[in-house]
Amino acid sequence: MRLASLPNDYRALVIGASGGIGAAIADQIGIDPDCRELVRLSRRHDGLDVTDEQSVAAAAACIEGEIHLIFCATGGLTIDGVGPEKSLRQIAPDAMMKQFALNALGTALILKHFVPKLVRRERSLMAFLSARVGSIGDNRLGGWISYRASKAALNQIVRTASIEINRTHPQATVVGLHPGTVATKLSVNYAAGRQRMLPEESARAMLNVLGRLGPADTGRFLAYDGTPIDW
Repeated sequence: MRLASLPNDYRALVIGASGGIGAAIADQIGIDPDCRELVRLSRRHDGLDVTDEQSVAAAAACIEGEIHLIFCATGGLTIDGVGPEKSLRQIAPDAMMKQFALNALGTALILKHFVPKLVRRERSLMAFLSARVGSIGDNRLGGWISYRASKAALNQIVRTASIEINRTHPQATVVGLHPGTVATKLSVNYAAGRQRMLPEESARAMLNVLGRLGPADTGRFLAYDGTPIDW
């Protein structure tokens, strides 16, 4: 794993660092000799609730100095025991709102409060876990309406934020990343018959993709192998 575009003493932050993919991302960054400092934040260990603005603002206020790499690995498919819908009949307003709160609102709040921590005068990277099923153009199967829609909203939030961030951080790249089908608790009930990557494999792949991107790539939606995904 290499983040060759970053300075050789970069500082990194992983949000959602206690989850399967988030922990793997943090572990991979942590063994990079070029990383000077790594901060891990999560609900499990720090009480960070990305759906609560006060919680997000308080976490950001604790970060001292500028950060070169921010990787947000938060998100959920099954929330409070409610999984994705298989049909329109299964839509439940409360469950749908929880999907949007975690996957979309959470992303917006992270951007609002952590972009000011992003280094301005050097190369910087900001990545958010998305999902291929959030692609409108790639949707061939239907179903999973709340999760699909919340990830599509995440993609729009990231894309829109990248335009604004480019004005103040011209060396920044902000992207949404699809991690693939990964062997975590999130996918265990929905990956029958599909090969799953280990979290560390997905983490290495995504970080290698990030390391190859330049400022011109900001606002893109990419898979773990670097291939673009339709909006």
